[in-house]
Amino acid sequence: MTPETADVFNRARSGMLQAIEHLDKEFHKIRAGKAHPQMLDSVKVESYGTLMPIHQVASINTPDARTILVQPWDKNLIHPIEKAIMAANLGFNPQNDGITIRILVPELTGERRKDLVKQAKNEMETAKISVRNARRIAIEEGKKLEKEGIPEDASKKLSADVQRLHDEFIKKTDDLFTAKEKEIMTV
Repeated sequence: MTPETADVFNRARSGMLQAIEHLDKEFHKIRAGKAHPQMLDSVKVESYGTLMPIHQVASINTPDARTILVQPWDKNLIHPIEKAIMAANLGFNPQNDGITIRILVPELTGERRKDLVKQAKNEMETAKISVRNARRIAIEEGKKLEKEGIPEDASKKLSADVQRLHDEFIKKTDDLFTAKEKEIMTV
């Protein structure tokens, strides 16, 4: 590999890796009936005139498999946090005792499980699109490099290597989805 093609290959690999990391983060947000602090990652709380992620204004714990406990660092934020959780439309009904907010994660119905699998599948498709885009960009850059004077063999080798990398990352997205689907559908 020439230094130019190695650079293109590394950028493609980096883009594909970012797609997988993003997919993994999105999968953590999809709840599978078990309480997890990352379920609240999308919640933004208005704190003194600014929107802040919930983890910056409170500690979030899971004392058991069905409960999320949110303890604000500033007691004045308990009502804004409660409102933000309800506004996030996560399907939770927070209970405020004046000091902490307790969220009981409801048991998933069969219908809800199917919806979560659909949501996970959409996230997987988005990740696959990102992986394909990284491949397409790398192959186009390889063709540009060929026009600028690198050997045709180097360009073809880059395309083959990027395709192999693409196939590897597409398999990773499928594997992540299969594991998440199994987690969601397990009662």
